[in-house]
Amino acid sequence: MLNDPRSHGLWEKTAAEPPVTSSLQGAVSADVVIVGGGYTGLSSALHLAEAGSKVVLLEAREIGFGGSGRNVGLINAGMWVMPNDLPGVLGSVHGERLLDLLGNAPKLVMELIDRHGIACELERNGTLHCAVGADGLKEIEQRVAQWTARGAPVKLLDAAETAKRIGSDAYAGSLLDMRAGTLQPLAYVRGLAHAAAKAGVTIHTSSPVTATERNGSRWSVKTERGEVSADWIIIATDAYSTGPFEQVRNEQIYLPYFNFATVPLGHNLRQSILPGREGVWDTKDILSSFRMDQAGRLVFGSVGALRNTGLAVHKGWAKRALKRLFPIIGDVEFECEWYGQIGMTDNALPRFHKFAPNVIGFSGYNGRGIAPGTVFGRTLAEHILGRLSEADLPLPLTTPTEPSFRALKEIWYEAGAQVAHFADARF
Repeated sequence: MLNDPRSHGLWEKTAAEPPVTSSLQGAVSADVVIVGGGYTGLSSALHLAEAGSKVVLLEAREIGFGGSGRNVGLINAGMWVMPNDLPGVLGSVHGERLLDLLGNAPKLVMELIDRHGIACELERNGTLHCAVGADGLKEIEQRVAQWTARGAPVKLLDAAETAKRIGSDAYAGSLLDMRAGTLQPLAYVRGLAHAAAKAGVTIHTSSPVTATERNGSRWSVKTERGEVSADWIIIATDAYSTGPFEQVRNEQIYLPYFNFATVPLGHNLRQSILPGREGVWDTKDILSSFRMDQAGRLVFGSVGALRNTGLAVHKGWAKRALKRLFPIIGDVEFECEWYGQIGMTDNALPRFHKFAPNVIGFSGYNGRGIAPGTVFGRTLAEHILGRLSEADLPLPLTTPTEPSFRALKEIWYEAGAQVAHFADARF
């Protein structure tokens, strides 16, 4: 995509092809028009079509162009915010609803993959949230206690068990979450597109929306060469929003995140490093993540953008960090490199917006797009189908508001990650 190997990297190299699509030409009619071809938009489209709705999906670029095709591939439950803190931020009603919905969200992802036969390298062995030092251990101990009290299948692992599962003694312990797993993110979103198309959804790519207009009780959604008339509009563009719904992007602060993929590791290394293929991330403020793909490539990432001086700085740091984590690996060679933008809200929680009558959307996934995007997509479908009232949704209605000093913060995060990785002699 973009004729740039740093946009989608390994995922574009190894994902199956998306369904054949074309740009919108002329005027069409639907029950629902969905703007955005990522996890949320395609999950909404699939669930609506399976219930009998006529759906048209408009994607400005290609399926999975945004965060859905660039992320690490961790199917995580919950959000960054501690479970017990959510009711205090959202209120007891919405806080508990969101905890329940997102705690079970990975299950929906795996059910859709099984039901539709999506080939996306799904691994069901959980994820490991790894503690860096004593402070990190306290954090994951709290998370374990809070999730365990809610009946979640999580477990605190000591340093020895963590080292056995990871192949490194760098961590003081870890939180094993058996609800979670990993997948090939672009392959998953393309698989959702195939399933949606098979269910009857009409998908148009290279069709950026230029305007929307209310015509009586229906909406007209316009592109350069076409127009869709529909009763409902779902906005599912999130952090990559442009055009009429750029306010969704402006509500979020960009946090750049990169990944490097090694060449496939040899058999002995694969038996020592992540033999159970769990996905991993740590408790550092400038966190690191890593996981293994099906071919044995180690995918390693952190905060930062691979452009300008950032490319050399972050690549050098990644090589040093991997060698410190896994001395047995030696000097690594990277086969692919890519990066994207995580959209962060001011309270690290997602949003529900009603932009106008019958124009709705969820956004602000804060680096947790796979499971939340999928389950929020289903939630939007259920609302439109009349199965969930607005009062029953997992988030309160809010108005998009731009954070203070957004542009300056984005510059600071990108530059700060470079400084930290240049100076950090640890990992």
